[in-house]
Amino acid sequence: MAETKRRPGPHGPGGGQRHGYQKPKDMKGTVKKLLRYMGRYKGALVLVALCLVVSSGGSILSSYLLKPIINDYILPGDFPGLIKMLCLLGGAFALSGLCSYAYARLMVHIAQNTVAAIRRDLFNKMQSLPLRYFDTHQSGDLMSRFTNDIDTISEMINSSFANLISCVLTFLGTIGMMLYLNWVLTLITFAFLALMLLTVKTIGGRSRVSFQRQQAALGAVNGYVEEMIEGQKVIKVFNHEQKTIDQFDTLNESYRQAATAAQAYASSMMPAMGNLSRIDYAVTCCVGGLLAIGGVGDIGSLAAYLLYVKQVSQPIAQMSQQVNTILAAVAGAERVFAVMEEQPETDEGKTVLVRAEKKDGTLREVPYRTGCWAWKAPDGTMTELRGDVRFDHVDFGYTKEKTVLHDVSLFAKPGQKIAFVGSTGAGKTTVTNLINRFYDIDAGTITYDGIDVRNIEKNSLRRSLGMVLQDTHLFTGTVAENIRYGRPDATDEQIVAAAKLANADGFIRHLPQGYETQITGDGGSLSQGERQLLAIARAAVSDPPVLILDEATSSIDTRTEKLIEKGMDSLMAGRTVFVIAHRLSTVRNAQAILVLEQGEIIERGDHEDLLKQKGRYYQLYTGQSELS
Repeated sequence: MAETKRRPGPHGPGGGQRHGYQKPKDMKGTVKKLLRYMGRYKGALVLVALCLVVSSGGSILSSYLLKPIINDYILPGDFPGLIKMLCLLGGAFALSGLCSYAYARLMVHIAQNTVAAIRRDLFNKMQSLPLRYFDTHQSGDLMSRFTNDIDTISEMINSSFANLISCVLTFLGTIGMMLYLNWVLTLITFAFLALMLLTVKTIGGRSRVSFQRQQAALGAVNGYVEEMIEGQKVIKVFNHEQKTIDQFDTLNESYRQAATAAQAYASSMMPAMGNLSRIDYAVTCCVGGLLAIGGVGDIGSLAAYLLYVKQVSQPIAQMSQQVNTILAAVAGAERVFAVMEEQPETDEGKTVLVRAEKKDGTLREVPYRTGCWAWKAPDGTMTELRGDVRFDHVDFGYTKEKTVLHDVSLFAKPGQKIAFVGSTGAGKTTVTNLINRFYDIDAGTITYDGIDVRNIEKNSLRRSLGMVLQDTHLFTGTVAENIRYGRPDATDEQIVAAAKLANADGFIRHLPQGYETQITGDGGSLSQGERQLLAIARAAVSDPPVLILDEATSSIDTRTEKLIEKGMDSLMAGRTVFVIAHRLSTVRNAQAILVLEQGEIIERGDHEDLLKQKGRYYQLYTGQSELS
């Protein structure tokens, strides 16, 4: 069987390494990146700013109007004037409310468009990352970037961003009006504001750490749940249900504790701020009342001032609440941007694959299919694609600490069928992964028709290779669409022909809607053998010059394997084929069989030659040793 690459540092069965959630390392830089995304909607943001100013100004003005209402209309008994002032007050409230509604709607538009752009860029970035990145990152953790982290960004932009600005404007306006009305009483309020700010700093600091732990615990729970859902069959086979439950209970309890601490700090903020505000109000009432009795100030100013005292703590309390959301969003955004800033898969190749036509021994590029392909160098030189693949003293390791292939040299002439056999972990699948440059080698060279594969554009290189993997992956869609994945422009007739070639046509026609049957859940309703037949059909329809079969028939029974043998022979005819096989009977007709052990080629020859050598292949074939 093909060897399996192990992720560094797993913890527990099937669990990738679970990293602790770190606080933002570069808050200023992350905020700038978010603002660049939001800056695409400058016009809408200008309208939001105007609405925020008007909304905050209306709220502040409505409180100030209490002074003239009392002094100029209520105390003198001017009822007509009072009615006019009340209408003015109502208008101020209405304008403030209308602007609040307007900026809230605008921020919804900005938020959803911004996170859609971030989500799109993150997804596009992941398509450009090398496989090495996915080998070392848990899929559940990567999924949480699309869900939890982007959700917190959306929440922050949708509500917290505008609310924070509104609170700042309201707070500054309120302080200004308080100083204008009575600077002596404002000194008392400042003392209580200092206490409020100290409370926000103390509780907010602890809350931030707790929310970071909560996010980390949530990511661990999500990742574990995803792994366990995908591995339900394995869990049941080995009776690991209780152990899985116990591990989940541990993670769930860690999340509960972290969430409890985070929410406890967050929920204590408002009561603390409220109590300080009420004490401030009581003290201000007493002092203000004494000053009014003493003739310092008027009743209207005192009433308006007391209203501001009630209001001044609200922006601080709201800002403290928004800070938690903003910190969580910035931490999430940093995780998202960390993926975006990863080094993409490098591609220095300039030679491209083109359709070609050969006349009088000369190749020329054509726009239509001819069955002939050529490599086109940057200078226009054309080299016919024949499928000559060679390894020359290749060394490779998935990590620097461990070398997987040691000084491997091999060649596959055009049209040859090359088979790799050996124990699990010997390096068989690694060889095929290097041909299509899923990974780059550490030393040596790999050439394809005499061209260093590093000089071939990766898309062109991989388009020339058809690959059937041991782990078949089917996408949500119809059976026909899954086969057509190998060649988007394939006709229905070509789809059916490929399915017949792979001996998949029979079982497909017995499906409820035949080729239009919907596949979901990675083809969970199909057997493993049926899924592999579809993968073979997918490779067949792509009509590749070079074919790689990585345990392509491992899940197909011997009877079915014999039925498709002729079809596979037709598919492999005229092509260079690399076969990784567990059943040695399937490689007997290979022109060359390479036996790998511990990353080195220890034997090479055809079936008869290797039997005569009576070495490792002979032991495997005669049952004196086993592939393990």
